[in-house]
Amino acid sequence: MPGYDPGYDADAQAESPVKILIAGGFGVGKTTLVEAVSEIEPLRTEERLTTAGVGVDDLDGIESKTATTVAMDFGRITLTDAGVVLYLFGTPGQERFWFMWDDLLAGALGAIVLVDTRRLDRSFPAVDFFENRGLPFVVGANCFDGEQHYTADQIRAALHLKDPDTPLLMLDARSREDVRGALLSLLDLLIAGAEKTAASV
Repeated sequence: MPGYDPGYDADAQAESPVKILIAGGFGVGKTTLVEAVSEIEPLRTEERLTTAGVGVDDLDGIESKTATTVAMDFGRITLTDAGVVLYLFGTPGQERFWFMWDDLLAGALGAIVLVDTRRLDRSFPAVDFFENRGLPFVVGANCFDGEQHYTADQIRAALHLKDPDTPLLMLDARSREDVRGALLSLLDLLIAGAEKTAASV
């Protein structure tokens, strides 16, 4: 068919595009989250962990991890009921790649910050990053193996979130429904923020 673009998605084009970051420390489940919910084959930039990372990458508590994101993950999900298509950009977790976070931040409207309560101290820099830059975010406490040993209130207190109204959700990054719920929670936060700003003008 003349002029037909096989990469063109008419349904996706009918929705409003929104850029969302999926962030967090090393090994919290960002790549898994993007893969679980993306309606397209996600772009992955994973490389195998090698002996070169010994003494550099902290594998304490995640010794079975064999690969890591070295640039970003990318996926897409259309939420027809919300009238948006979300473009998901997963950030690299290793500290030596965090210089890329500010570049990925450009154009983003919000973020999901994944945390691993087995290694919660590794989550503080990611939370600080978005709090310091004023980007709205929700916290997702990844329930590895379907278990979570702490309550939302305990995790919130441990993270010392500046805004007490920052949503904190329990989720399994492997579950499409859990991830979709977290994205909808983030959209609710963004809409509430936009309405508050409009009312103050």
